[in-house]
This record gives sequence, C-alpha cells and structure tokens, in this order.
Amino acid sequence: MTDKERSIIVRINKYAETALKDIDPQHTPNGLQIKELMPVINEIAAEEGMTTEEMFIKYMDLQTEYKLEQQNRFNEEFLPVDE
Repeated sequence: MTDKERSIIVRINKYAETALKDIDPQHTPNGLQIKELMPVINEIAAEEGMTTEEMFIKYMDLQTEYKLEQQNRFNEEFLPVDE
C-alpha cells in the first residue's frame, strides 16, 4: 500500500468513526452503512479524478489490505513465537 493509498483509507475510516458512530454494524445492513460513507467517497473520487464506482472499489480493496496489515501487526506484537 502506498502512502497515498494509506492516507485515503485512513481518511475514510476517520470519517466512518463519526458517520457510523451510532450504527450497530451487526444489525445494520451493509447498504445503509455504505450509504453513510458515500459523501467522503464521492469527495475523494472527485479529488482523484475517479468515478464514485472506481473509488468505492478502491476503498473496498484498500480496506481489506489495511485490515490485513493491522492483523499482521497485532500478530507480531502479541502472539507468542514458537521456538
């Protein structure tokens, strides 16, 4: 993930913290959660010269990669190493 991509996903996730703070992800359909993120996705798409659809796909890809990085960092820090 490039620094630019990381800044995009961090920006969207920061927006999500506010936009989705009162939403229970276990009981709220994904479509409604995504709808709440569309303002920032549209904004970034316009800044990057992308369509909303392209930015949404990029967001989904980046979110997957970002979560994997976080999980790997957690594993390195907290899981015991078998020797």
